[in-house]
Amino acid sequence: MSRIDEAKEFIPIRIAVLTVSDTRSIEEDRSGQTLVDRIARAGHEIADRRILRDERTEIADQLRVWIADPTVDVVISTGGTGLTGRDVTVEAHRDVYEKEIEAFGTVFTTISMEKIGTSAVQSRATGGVAGGTYLFALPGSPGACKDAWDGILEKQLDYRHRPCNFVEILPRLDEHQRRK
Repeated sequence: MSRIDEAKEFIPIRIAVLTVSDTRSIEEDRSGQTLVDRIARAGHEIADRRILRDERTEIADQLRVWIADPTVDVVISTGGTGLTGRDVTVEAHRDVYEKEIEAFGTVFTTISMEKIGTSAVQSRATGGVAGGTYLFALPGSPGACKDAWDGILEKQLDYRHRPCNFVEILPRLDEHQRRK
């Protein structure tokens, strides 16, 4: 079973938060604020925070900016993961992924099923890696952000989490680019 190894030192990481919405402002962004609050409470640093419209190219371009930024370890987006024509966040994430973390969506759906039943099937939460940066796309509701953070990301982004976590392999995510 998973656990926190209190003998290990906590390592804070730098996380950028992106809200994808055609209508929200920072003041109205409850989902993004939910993530910011949880990230800070866990002891991590908010590297940046933005709101972008549901435009695939704009989203992918912003992800690429953060991937290239050595001060960003993780990007978490919220919104645009549904099934409507304007929901293009998943496609934008996949445009930049080098590797997809397929189990992220599966685990998120499992957690969501406990809360919202079969409505969880409408979520397309996803996770991946590019340029040594983790990328996660979450649905645009505060509840979904809470579920993803509390149920997955809080643990996986804590270096002390056992038996394994995302932070311990962070330095090796781009090792293929360093090989000659």
